[in-house]
Amino acid sequence: MSLWDSLAGLTVKVDGYALQRRESSTPSGWTRVTTAVVLAGDGANGEGEDVTYGADDHDHVPSDLMLAGTWSLDDVSRHLDELELWGGDPENHTGQDHRRWAFESALLDLALRQNELGLGEALEREERPVRFVVSTRATPDRWLAVEPRLEFKLDAEPDWDRPFLRRLRELDRVRVVDLKAYYRGTSVDLAPDPELYRAIVEELPDVIVEDAWLEDGLREALAGAEDRLSFDAPVHSLADLDGLRLEPRWLNIKPSRFGTVRELLETIEACEERGIQLYGGGQYELGPGRLQIQRLASVFYPDGPNDVAPSAYNEGGPRDGLPQSPLPPREDPGF
Repeated sequence: MSLWDSLAGLTVKVDGYALQRRESSTPSGWTRVTTAVVLAGDGANGEGEDVTYGADDHDHVPSDLMLAGTWSLDDVSRHLDELELWGGDPENHTGQDHRRWAFESALLDLALRQNELGLGEALEREERPVRFVVSTRATPDRWLAVEPRLEFKLDAEPDWDRPFLRRLRELDRVRVVDLKAYYRGTSVDLAPDPELYRAIVEELPDVIVEDAWLEDGLREALAGAEDRLSFDAPVHSLADLDGLRLEPRWLNIKPSRFGTVRELLETIEACEERGIQLYGGGQYELGPGRLQIQRLASVFYPDGPNDVAPSAYNEGGPRDGLPQSPLPPREDPGF
């Protein structure tokens, strides 16, 4: 039985739903906005989170969809195919995936709670402690001064030179470097640079290299590091994974990119069959989405360099008292 088949027949009763907008001022100066979808039914609530980055796009989250009834998860997912969830730019396919995921994850959460199941139990898999890394665009020194056991995912910067990379290697706490080659028109864009790529793979020989550009001579700059290449932004489906210029040995799983639970589970299952190692990624969730990406990691890839640190890490700088890795598995029903 496939992973999706293990969940598709679960019944879920929906009476109605509400929307909860959340906003948070980030340390870098921008305001993060997300919208939680809270479904109610049979005395339980199920939640999902729309993590679309454009604040204006949270003004058109639909509040009057016809979801009431008793469904199987498969049937209600197919029903969502027929509904208008997105009122923004029709070319914003990523936003559409994020919106769909908010409703899909809320339905999954409600179905599991109504059936008194945790995600691992429903899939007949053990939920295990989750190793996490801290994602930052800054050097990790200030964090390590507070907690020297932390591990990190760093966004590469164009001014990284070899002496700086050697200092990172000496710290031995960086597990993933993100090259951000597939973003366009954002504040985190990083133009592909063969010299930077070559320096990173040579000076950080054990680090996973995420979202490297593979065209225009860049692949040659990554020679010898093929087994460390990982992808994130280009992969929203199993078809996207199959369409990559090479089959990676690593994949960063951000569930909201996949839109539906079915697409997410089919991609995870294919990766397991192909020996592609997985780790979780976050999108600055402010609500239930953060706990859900941690639970997915607990079920499928607990030992990976998971970028799923508790939300408290996004709410301020280095300080004492933050949760430490690994996170204990949850025991409550739901997603």
